[in-house]
Amino acid sequence: MKHIVLLFTLLTATFSHTQNTGSVAGKITDKEFNNEPLAFANVLIKGTTTGTTSDFDGLYAFENLKIGSYTLVFSFVGYKTQEISVDIVAGKKTDLNVIMAASAASLDEVIITTTTKRESETALFLEQKKAVEIKQSIGFEELSRKGVSHAAGAISKISGVSKPEGSSNVYVRGLGDRYLNTTMNGLSLPSNDVSKKNIDLNLFSSDIIEKVSISKAYSSKFYSDFAAGNVDISSKDYKGSGFFDFGIGSEINTNAIGKDFVRSEGTGHFGFYNRYAHNPFAIILSHGFDPVDAGMPINTSVNSTFGKSFNFENGSKLSFYATGSFENNYQYRKGSSIDYTIVEKKAFEQSEEFEYGTTTTAMASIIYRMDTSSTLKFNALFVNSSSDKIGYFGIDGKGRNRDAIANTDEGFYQQNIQFNENLIYVNQLLGTHKFDKIDLDWGFGHNYVAAHEPDRKRLNFENYQYALDNDPNTLPIFYSNVDFDNQRYFQNIKDEELNGRLNLVYKPSENIKINVGYNARTKERRFDNIRYGYDIIDNSGIADVNHLNSFFSLNNLNLTSHEGTHEIKVIKPFPNLSNTNRPGLPENTYKGKLDVYAGYLNAEINLGKKWLIVPGVRVESFKQYIEYNVINLGVNGNDNMEVSNDLYLPSLSLKYALNENQNLRFSASQTISLPEFKEVAPFVYESVSQRIGGNPDLLGQKEVGTYTNVKDVSYSTILNVDLKYEWFVTTSELISLGAFYKQIEDPINQVVAFDATGTQRFFRTGEKAQIYGIEAEIRKNIITNGDDKAELSMGLNATYMYTEQDLYQDIVGSNFNVSFVNDKEALQGASPLIINADINYSPTSFEHYKPNATLSFSYFSDRIDALGSGHLGNVIEKGIPTLDFILKNKIGKSFEINVAAKNLLNPSIKYIRETTQGAIMVTSPNGKDVSNYKKGMNIGLQLKYKF
Repeated sequence: MKHIVLLFTLLTATFSHTQNTGSVAGKITDKEFNNEPLAFANVLIKGTTTGTTSDFDGLYAFENLKIGSYTLVFSFVGYKTQEISVDIVAGKKTDLNVIMAASAASLDEVIITTTTKRESETALFLEQKKAVEIKQSIGFEELSRKGVSHAAGAISKISGVSKPEGSSNVYVRGLGDRYLNTTMNGLSLPSNDVSKKNIDLNLFSSDIIEKVSISKAYSSKFYSDFAAGNVDISSKDYKGSGFFDFGIGSEINTNAIGKDFVRSEGTGHFGFYNRYAHNPFAIILSHGFDPVDAGMPINTSVNSTFGKSFNFENGSKLSFYATGSFENNYQYRKGSSIDYTIVEKKAFEQSEEFEYGTTTTAMASIIYRMDTSSTLKFNALFVNSSSDKIGYFGIDGKGRNRDAIANTDEGFYQQNIQFNENLIYVNQLLGTHKFDKIDLDWGFGHNYVAAHEPDRKRLNFENYQYALDNDPNTLPIFYSNVDFDNQRYFQNIKDEELNGRLNLVYKPSENIKINVGYNARTKERRFDNIRYGYDIIDNSGIADVNHLNSFFSLNNLNLTSHEGTHEIKVIKPFPNLSNTNRPGLPENTYKGKLDVYAGYLNAEINLGKKWLIVPGVRVESFKQYIEYNVINLGVNGNDNMEVSNDLYLPSLSLKYALNENQNLRFSASQTISLPEFKEVAPFVYESVSQRIGGNPDLLGQKEVGTYTNVKDVSYSTILNVDLKYEWFVTTSELISLGAFYKQIEDPINQVVAFDATGTQRFFRTGEKAQIYGIEAEIRKNIITNGDDKAELSMGLNATYMYTEQDLYQDIVGSNFNVSFVNDKEALQGASPLIINADINYSPTSFEHYKPNATLSFSYFSDRIDALGSGHLGNVIEKGIPTLDFILKNKIGKSFEINVAAKNLLNPSIKYIRETTQGAIMVTSPNGKDVSNYKKGMNIGLQLKYKF
């Protein structure tokens, strides 16, 4: 009886409690962002200390409130505070959704909100937690804290990502440029380099970046050409009342400072080259060889950013954001430059290279919010990047060349004066429209790239040791075995692309979201180059190899029989014109075109609060075309090829929420890898000591089986599998562990030919390649303040990979041939070990002073830069560690003074060739013209002021 009374009492109390309490819950959305969820908004019950914050989906809730009337206060920095009354009814949940709008009352608050809200580490942390696919992001706040000035440096802080020192290449999970895609705002970006598929991420300054994301697992919305991942740059915009800031910085490089720097004559301090509409023959007749003084080698940077918004009475809003920057940098490299194939061909053990680089960036965004459901955005980006290199090879007088005429053992000397300019134009029109159950997101883009190598000057000399002996009776002479040993070289690349995307989201219920989409791109590249060589008539001796303008002057051009010092030769003359002292036709040309059209369908299915299942399928049609006219293939050098295929690519993504803060993810997909234009076009580019060219065999052959190991295969098929566990310990702490597997059928590798030239080309080298890897990451707050904000924190991520590929044992190729001694090898570009770590100290005890110090470290282990063939060993890129220190000091609300010390360990940058005689130092087309050099430490100071 006592038990029955007790049970009745408990039930009565429970029922009574239920009847006397209720709840209120809802969703907070952001009027400034098309009513997207507003995370981290504060909700307080007025007159009490009870409060909460909205989660990443904008959701908030108060449970077990006593019946009665309450006033809820909704606030967010920079937004209008709202007070809303609500009646709590016994036993019921009251729904209260709130739309927050920006406040014009406080300019400073608006600036803070619009520039950090969606770029903050906490926001991106929660985005990763809620994401449908496996991806990681780094935003402007973290970029600023770690002193990262460009997108390449940003993604190199993400687990499984490395960027070699002195190179624009980025490797994700051991896979390099050809396996990556780069987009901005979801639209494809062009390449700025004939030898690359992706744009150099160094060109994207942090001022134009809201965040950089890497999706390592495939989703059907991505193009099928996907293996390592998709890098997406989200451009900045602005929706506040207005701001203007200005910054200036200066930096020295410990290698460059104190050197007498030189650069190409006529290139300009700001990296622009405008001369005779780039008419090669007019340029060489009017401009000589000698470099000019480049000024004091102190790096400078200047940047400015502006934002302004206008509100209209009908509720629409027009916002502007613009940023512009210029930076230059001086680099000095001293090392070796050795051309070693079967035997040593050319060796400069003492070489130096002066490089003056510039980057000019301008971006403007116009955003028109038509109403709370529709927004249009126009984004325009312009980048001009230039590299001006002056190289002297064999400066000790001991340079060797086995083809030398005067002396094969010493005295060979080479000058390389080279300027590259890349002009990039990106224009995008984007739109978002939100309705009751349907959301529409679309974008159109136009990309244009003009990449010039105008007037590369290359001269070769013999007996250079005589220039060092202080004897006026012994002089160096020109090396002139053929007319083009001393030359002027001109190259032009023009890329143009139209692309678009359309995604429609249908939400039939709270637990199901269906995505139907379409994207397409059409891309065309045109390439041409021409060389003019010098037939040296007077080769009696050169008093000063660094002052040759008088020797190559118009007065010394031999227009009649042997009355001058030289003649100008061209390989392909105009019809009915001589090839001597006359303009000529392009030496090599090629045209490439790629058309891709695709539709996709996927569904996001939530099964309760635990499971998220995303099945998808992509149907894609592509056509790839190449036509070329090159001299190195003789009668076979004028040809064309076209391939096309229709693809059906399934994908599946699963997320299981172990609890509110822990996820288990699985992803599987099938994708492909297409060869790039530069991998297919058989044009050969010659650097100082390396040659690299394409191979049409990669597109297959019209007659299957005609050639050894050349199939009718135009792409590689890739199986991707990912498994990941992630524990979001707090809003800024993380522990994650992942494993991945990739199988690549018919892989492509960069291979060094086993012949006298040692030209590197691209081949399908075997049936299959496999990648096994594990990733681990931890982010930990060591010391926090009273608001649980980290004052001392650390991050560490590491990736270990094992790669293996089969190699054909017969001769591979038709137009070009290679063979392999080993039957298995590691995959080109794959580092077995990648480590990134950082520690940050940001005390909050000062009222008007906010210091922020970060020490960051990264390391990648040795990897194959190019496969060797025959008995010729692999080219190995040696692993290097990098250590940077950044100290940022914010004083008051407007002023910053920042100090940076980068590359503190200053390791040697090395490429070696494995040979039977041991490791031999060489250079690589993927690196610089010298190897075994130190880059030097960069020490800089930056001042910023915000108005």
